[in-house]
Amino acid sequence: MICVSIGRGRHRHMIAEHKHLVENGIRLVELRLDYIQGEVQVRRLLRDRPCPVIVTCRRKSDGGRWEHSEEARQTLLRTAIVEGADYVDLEDDIAAGVPRYGSTKRIVSLHDFQKTPADLTLLHKRLASMDADVVKVAAMANHPTDNLRMLQMVHASKVPTVGICMGDIGVPTRILGGRFGAPFTYATFNDDRVLAPGQIGWRQMREMYRYDSITAATRIYGVVADPVAHSLSPVVHNAALAAAGIDAVYMPFRVPAEQLDEFLSAASRWPLAGLSVTIPHKEAVLKHAAHTDDLVKSIGAANTLSFAADGITAANTDAIAAVESLVAALQGDERATSDGLGLKTTLVLGAGGAARAVAFGLKKKGVEVTVTSRTADRAKKIAAEVGCKSVEWAARQRMPYDGIVNATPVGMHPNVDESPYDKEHLRPYMVVFDTVYNPENTLLIKEARSAGCRTVTGVEMFVRQAAIQYRIWHGAEPPPQVMREALKRATASAKQPL
Repeated sequence: MICVSIGRGRHRHMIAEHKHLVENGIRLVELRLDYIQGEVQVRRLLRDRPCPVIVTCRRKSDGGRWEHSEEARQTLLRTAIVEGADYVDLEDDIAAGVPRYGSTKRIVSLHDFQKTPADLTLLHKRLASMDADVVKVAAMANHPTDNLRMLQMVHASKVPTVGICMGDIGVPTRILGGRFGAPFTYATFNDDRVLAPGQIGWRQMREMYRYDSITAATRIYGVVADPVAHSLSPVVHNAALAAAGIDAVYMPFRVPAEQLDEFLSAASRWPLAGLSVTIPHKEAVLKHAAHTDDLVKSIGAANTLSFAADGITAANTDAIAAVESLVAALQGDERATSDGLGLKTTLVLGAGGAARAVAFGLKKKGVEVTVTSRTADRAKKIAAEVGCKSVEWAARQRMPYDGIVNATPVGMHPNVDESPYDKEHLRPYMVVFDTVYNPENTLLIKEARSAGCRTVTGVEMFVRQAAIQYRIWHGAEPPPQVMREALKRATASAKQPL
């Protein structure tokens, strides 16, 4: 079950949002009294409530906004109990002093905004001993394994337990809580108005992650990156899974580079079925792969992992997707041939895993590739491995090329006013390919179209590489139009042509 937290300054707004949520199928709401400005009218909020509520009044030290005395706060909580609130949230240091009364159930909670406590079992035992109907632990995640420890605590508990790791690293606990036995998880009413670090909007929880459909049999997929909050891979893959009726969920895993090895070593404890891999892990994951194909070995980077009893299999769908995107864009172009792209020379901007894959894919198609990056040594390294040229970043615009490929994050949201290639050097005969997909119409793409260039957007490549991943993981044909439309909606570009 999804419990939606409402934090508004006025009673009428809180009541209106409560009613709206129930009309949309939400069955449990948390009323955050610490957000109300002025005198809190508990009876008004509870009278004629359309669904069960949790009454919470959080101190600043626990992540709330309560600015008055502790005595007044506890009086509000006691009043909520007397008025028959369905649940009341009591922090561990006051729970013993607030007796049980009537039918109100007690949530005994602890919040730690610095870390996930080392001994969660002992902590849980202490909280459960305080006459708890529900135990709640919300703690900051500093390591991906904090998620596993929290979820395992939930699974092992005999008292109904909500265990949440806060922050970007802790997002998986919000999505998978029910799978491990939590009675509910918390979501926010508005995506832009979170009440705790890492909180997810209720529509996203219900419609994209399909929280209420996740069971112990649901397969777990995701994207591993750092940072990962900007990734739209969950949008695309979850839309495809829903359309096909596949019992699986795809979520973001933020994993810092120094924690990648431990994260992958613990893959069976989730258990993970497959991962998309992006910055900065595309090369580092290879040492964990038991199986790689010739393409991955040649490129030296992977963007797709599949987990099985005989080990991890690594694949790279970027190179294939990049070439397919260019082939589609050049259909009907007089330069294109039956066995090649028709591009003689192409400049690849960037020196990461995507740049390496694109450079390799183009090279295999007979294109003369030149790589450039602000980090000259990385560009030289890729050039040596791919068997192509490299130039200094400052010299990238001195020579004319048939094709320009941006494989850097330059131009990505929110830095939408940046371009890695000056418009003065764009020519009508060029094909300009930007792998950035958010926004779809980057400044580079806009300026290339104005110059009369043929363009390929990151949406095309992104959907194609995701579709190939879908085939690898699920052994079935993907719904590319569903994936494309989901991505376009998410990037607010649904009306823009590909």
